[in-house]
Amino acid sequence: MKGRSRIHIFLILSIAMGVLKLSAGDNTFSPEENVEYSTMDYSDFQTVCEKVEVRNFRSAFLPAMYAIVGLVGLAGNGLVMVRYLYFNRLKTGTDYYMLNLAIADIVFLLTLPFWAVSVAKTWIFGNEMCKIIYCLYKMSFFSGMFLLMCVSMERYFAIVQAPSAHRHRSKTVLISKLSSLGIWVFAFLLSIPELLYSGVKENAKVDMCIIFSDSIQSLTAKLKISQMFFGFFLPLLIMVSCYCMIIRKLLQARNFEKYKAIKVIIAIVIVFVAFQLPYNSVMLIRAFSNSTECDTSKNLDIADDVTYSLACFRCCLNPFLYAIIGIKFRNDLYKLFKDIGCLSQEKCSEWSSAKPSKRTSLAMDTETTTTFSP
Repeated sequence: MKGRSRIHIFLILSIAMGVLKLSAGDNTFSPEENVEYSTMDYSDFQTVCEKVEVRNFRSAFLPAMYAIVGLVGLAGNGLVMVRYLYFNRLKTGTDYYMLNLAIADIVFLLTLPFWAVSVAKTWIFGNEMCKIIYCLYKMSFFSGMFLLMCVSMERYFAIVQAPSAHRHRSKTVLISKLSSLGIWVFAFLLSIPELLYSGVKENAKVDMCIIFSDSIQSLTAKLKISQMFFGFFLPLLIMVSCYCMIIRKLLQARNFEKYKAIKVIIAIVIVFVAFQLPYNSVMLIRAFSNSTECDTSKNLDIADDVTYSLACFRCCLNPFLYAIIGIKFRNDLYKLFKDIGCLSQEKCSEWSSAKPSKRTSLAMDTETTTTFSP
């Protein structure tokens, strides 16, 4: 248990070290970084780089994507929140991480309508609202990423260190509560630059909510790489490490159900990489690109929009990858639908009983691994 506490402390200290670097610049996952073309210095161009095509593409593409992501994401994360609160399922450390992850995703999704209106027309919500939305956006993004790290670490202790985790179950819940609180505090610290430097600025007769401080616009390649490390590579490193050790432990189990759990783990990692890597790759290209070609700039703007929208889908998939696939979660949903009159008692009993008679032994040992069960 002491080793586990040290790991949590080391993780928090690592994040804290990143605050000093990140507080000097924008995050790697900002909606207004996609409007970089609007404030870009084209003094080196022989002619002005007109980006009417980019603006037209963005005004049509992003609002539609935001609508899809918002509706699906709010439905999935809303079910997660209702399940935990309605049935009082907050019993393990993973439960607290999952609830906070759903809250972070919902806060993130609630900012999308503001960006959709801004992209389609203009920013109409005022300067103070610009700062608030920008702050909530960044805070929810980083808290979501750090919570995903904690979920993987919690699963590692619950499965690989199962005896110790069971003996210290009460401390596990306390550590999860404190870690969740610490994550929100650090996420807020990382959002302070948005409170200071974001605001409404007119560009081409259109009001935009952007970060326009000179210190933000002059980000160096080194700083951008640092931001990508704390916003993507660090979570990926911890997730892959924990899940590799979990897979090794599952392979030692003498049953066939373990392969279903392994498939879920592999799916979690693949989805995370597939949806986050493209956007971070575009950010990396921007960090080292010295091109002043207008066509290159346009292509990067469009690549930003497409890969950014892809990354947004993480909020839609989290509930399905981490919660809804679990048997207990589905049964609770059936009961919820029955209680609100959307499902008959007969159907509820039929669907609830339609599950495998034999479950993964590791999943039966601890409730924290229910999402690895079929």
